[in-house]
Amino acid sequence: MSVTAPAGFEAAGVAAGLKSTGKPDVAVVVNRGPRKVGAAVFTSNRAKANPIIWSQQAVADRVVEAVVLNSGGANCFTGSFGFQTTHQTAEKAAELLGVSAGDVLICSTGLIGTGDETFRARVLAGTEQAIAELSADGGDDAAHAIMTTDTVAKTAVISRDGWTIGGMAKGAGMLAPGLATMLVVITTDAVLEPLQADEALRRATGKTFDRLDSDGCMSTNDQVTLLANGASEVAPDLEDFAAALRELCQELALKLQGDAEGASHDITIEVRQAVSEQDAVEVGRSVARNNLFKAAIFGNDPNWGRVLAAIGTTNAQFDPYDVDVWMNGVRVCTEGGPDRPREEVDLTPRATHVVIDLKSGEAAATVLTNDLTHDYVHENSAYAS
Repeated sequence: MSVTAPAGFEAAGVAAGLKSTGKPDVAVVVNRGPRKVGAAVFTSNRAKANPIIWSQQAVADRVVEAVVLNSGGANCFTGSFGFQTTHQTAEKAAELLGVSAGDVLICSTGLIGTGDETFRARVLAGTEQAIAELSADGGDDAAHAIMTTDTVAKTAVISRDGWTIGGMAKGAGMLAPGLATMLVVITTDAVLEPLQADEALRRATGKTFDRLDSDGCMSTNDQVTLLANGASEVAPDLEDFAAALRELCQELALKLQGDAEGASHDITIEVRQAVSEQDAVEVGRSVARNNLFKAAIFGNDPNWGRVLAAIGTTNAQFDPYDVDVWMNGVRVCTEGGPDRPREEVDLTPRATHVVIDLKSGEAAATVLTNDLTHDYVHENSAYAS
């Protein structure tokens, strides 16, 4: 049920003709509860899509009644016409729901530059149709409607003592931080104040979605939204809520990683004994974005030299000649030199675990990525068609 698992939420997903396949492509999530608390985080890309520009303004007062999402077109770099489309979508939803347009967030995903008059007409019609089909059982339909190159819908639910969090996500390519290429809607029936929701969301995304770096490409449309309606009448301990929210975000992030375009390996890069968490993240990300390393993993080659070459490009504090590297449990490098034979490393499983010990401090961080495959290149070369 994903976003409709918590009490007081309705959702729907419909086919409006945005996708050539005829599959669902417009989703709506509505808060029917007593509180209308909303928080959101957005891509840090300076090139932002029209829905991002709108939603950043709309969420500023931390009041959100509904979220309208479409796949089949990013409505990015479509000029003032595209922003008017976003505005009209919010107004259409607001009119039908009896709320303010400024309390409706808009999300789009798909090909950049898509957003002509046909796109507008279909988004508006799909919004109307989805609102007519809203139900407390519509979470799964909504999760399917936001898919693009995803092969599966991505949902998660966590229940605690008297309250629940539910979420849906899309994303399979351009997975790189600020955020990963994703649309995510998270709902909860817990009682939260606006600032509490905002802080919890930022803490959770900073440790989960922002640590997913599949291909080093940052999107223009990324948005993660949290809606809290207080329908459970339970105000959880804030640390308990933050921990549950992070758990749900991590579950969704792992599902995004597992469905990354063309990937044959899911790579976990664990950096230990860094001077700071920032250093650990920088080191992990340098490996996650290194095409030579990613190509080696695709070929089942435990090429630890490419790991050291990658981390040497960072500004992190460590001695490159005192670094240990493990691959799937085998220490292949110690103190910047060879250790166990490469033949001992089995990289045939999809799950790949790389440990980098910097021996410089007490901080640690984990970054998620994927290998670089023929299928990834093919899928992204053919995406526009």
